[in-house]
Amino acid sequence: MNTATHLPDHPATAADGRDLRRMQFGWYINDWANAAFSATVLTVFLGPYLTSIAKNAADASGDVHPLGLSVRAGSFFPYTVSFSVLVSVVAMLLAGTVADRTGRHKELMCGFAYVGATATMGMFFLGGDRYLLGGGLLVIANIAYAVSVALSYAYLPGLATPDERDAVSSKGWAYGYAGGGLLLIANLALFEGHDALGLSSGTAVRICLASAGLWWALFTVVPLLRLPSRAGVAPGRTQVAPDRPAAGSLRELARTLRGMRRYPLTLLYLGAFLCYNDGIQTVVSQASLYGSEELGMDQTTLVAAVLVVQIVAIGGALLLGRIAGRYGAKRTVLGSLVGWVITLALGYFMPAHRPAWFFALACMIGLVLGGSQALSRSLFSHLIPAGREAEYFSVYKISDRGTSWMGPLVFGLAYQITGSYRSAIISLLVFFVIGFAVLAKVPVRRAIEAVGNPVPERL
Repeated sequence: MNTATHLPDHPATAADGRDLRRMQFGWYINDWANAAFSATVLTVFLGPYLTSIAKNAADASGDVHPLGLSVRAGSFFPYTVSFSVLVSVVAMLLAGTVADRTGRHKELMCGFAYVGATATMGMFFLGGDRYLLGGGLLVIANIAYAVSVALSYAYLPGLATPDERDAVSSKGWAYGYAGGGLLLIANLALFEGHDALGLSSGTAVRICLASAGLWWALFTVVPLLRLPSRAGVAPGRTQVAPDRPAAGSLRELARTLRGMRRYPLTLLYLGAFLCYNDGIQTVVSQASLYGSEELGMDQTTLVAAVLVVQIVAIGGALLLGRIAGRYGAKRTVLGSLVGWVITLALGYFMPAHRPAWFFALACMIGLVLGGSQALSRSLFSHLIPAGREAEYFSVYKISDRGTSWMGPLVFGLAYQITGSYRSAIISLLVFFVIGFAVLAKVPVRRAIEAVGNPVPERL
């Protein structure tokens, strides 16, 4: 049995304000770094590009045959995303357990970040009919991304008091969208000017993909230098001391999963989040594919629209953070889910070849995207028992920022059956409706008290 001990030298309790702000900045820049993969790779360039490569390799029926399976070329990308997440579930849970037991959160977080960045840079070599290479690199990069981000979330309880957590989480998301948006501006300029630079459109796309890996690797140096090895806990909480080696992590993981049953309200919230955020992430990761294949948008319009999402999401995250400060995080998230339902319905009826309508849809997505995710993260941080931050956030990360699996699977199946991306996109409504209904039933105050954490003034 792990021994519980107070750690008075944790940064949130012992460090002065300057040191704490320095660590917060390192944490914000971690979002700035990895958002390039989410925005440039998952959201914009890889979906349409990998789909075109798969179509090059397709047979007369329009199918490719990875591992001997017959798959429509148009479904290869969402299926690959879904498969990568199924594998990443195990990887995240094991990494979270190892991190909590050894106290090496930063080393594991940055190590996986560099694996993901390297795989992303390798996407420069995609082309022709090498769809299996693209799928393999996507699987490696997305697994590494999922693990790295899950471990970064474990730092949140130690970087802010309960009443400040919504604001700090929202600021982290704003940094992420700013970083992802800045790289997209550069990539948009490159793609628009590829003829003047003597580059083909395919080469320009490959450079954009590789640039996301380079960006991710370079800026990961900041959290590597500024964050402590161990993700801490908030003032007044008790932390599990890392007094055992990682060798028993599988047994510890099994105990953690069994122990989650002692907190049914936390599991209820987690179930709501995994449902509605799976829908959010599927919309984000498949938006470019929907825009290009169903709405007839060209690559320039797609990149510009995602850039609009990134810019609007900065303000959206900060705005919803302020609204949560007045009305509570739970009410604000529920309101944002209503916004998602409206947005998805408008996307279904949107006419093709109308860029102005597509940009309006991008603005609506950006407004609700950052805030709903930032507040969900900070709300969940209150529901975690002390010393289990990385393990619980590893479960949480199953459906966050491009690591959803149910949504892409439903999306891919809907297209496989109907041949229509409109049917695929409207099928995602079920995730938002069910998620809203379950979240509305979660008694957040009782859930926080059940795990022994201080309750913030507004929920």
